[in-house]
Amino acid sequence: MAIPVIDFSKLNGEERVKTLAQIANGCEEWGFFQLVNHGISEELLQRVKKVCSDCYKLEREEGFKNSTQVKLLNELVEKKSEDKLENLDWEDVFLLSGDNEWPSKTPEFKETMAEYRAELNKLGEKVMEAMDENLGLPIGYIKKAFNGEEADAFFGTKVSHYPPCPHPERLNGLRAHTDAGGVILLFQDDEVSGLQILKDGQWIDVQPLSNAIVINIGDQIEVLSNGRYKSIWHRVLATLDGNRRSIASFYNPSMKATIAPAPELMEKVNQEVDQTYPKFVFGDYMSVYAEQKFLAKEPRFKAAVGAM
Repeated sequence: MAIPVIDFSKLNGEERVKTLAQIANGCEEWGFFQLVNHGISEELLQRVKKVCSDCYKLEREEGFKNSTQVKLLNELVEKKSEDKLENLDWEDVFLLSGDNEWPSKTPEFKETMAEYRAELNKLGEKVMEAMDENLGLPIGYIKKAFNGEEADAFFGTKVSHYPPCPHPERLNGLRAHTDAGGVILLFQDDEVSGLQILKDGQWIDVQPLSNAIVINIGDQIEVLSNGRYKSIWHRVLATLDGNRRSIASFYNPSMKATIAPAPELMEKVNQEVDQTYPKFVFGDYMSVYAEQKFLAKEPRFKAAVGAM
């Protein structure tokens, strides 16, 4: 069983209807799919790979060697304990957004990542427009909902590395969770695997594919679509070999945006069926998510309503 791979360039050609159907299937049946021929040049992607790997070596690696994860794992091994580190992730991570400090010692990092983020932002909007069309919503509906009335949507990029782990059976690279936001666009390592999704009760690999962009559904798209598209549990395994690179970008609502099922989708639901998804402010949801990221998502929806 493999994650769907979709040629995004065919969205603008004779196979548009077929491609839209493939995207709909990826959203409805999987919650994850991979895009190839997505319009971001291979040359830019190669530069992104290089600057992120260089950044880890120059600015992050020493810090990870002295991290809490490494210290606690070493202590566990020294005690000859069979315990696992259930509440830690074997991950080095930092965030890039418009208003935080970026790494400064790596040559061409800022310029390359700014160019990449601009291209990925545009791709994210194209993906959301395809979702609009498939859901029978006006084109631009999701983007408008994410912008809210007072502020624009948030676009952030999480740069992660999962270094070789001497005891991968003792902890996860990243614990299982669903993503809080809207549409996630992932440029993952094309050599070192580790990302898995939960599909029909089984964990399956998201196969590394050169120059592909992995798309996954976040919790807010699940709400907006009234459950037609669902966010999916996923995790990253720690591995003995290889330093897995993962560059995940999040097209998320503004913190002040009110998120609710699209009225057009509510009208299509049988009147006897209760509205499954509530209305809440995204910032309230994120406050709940910060404490419940690795727990079931359904109680988060209800708790966010209580915070309004």
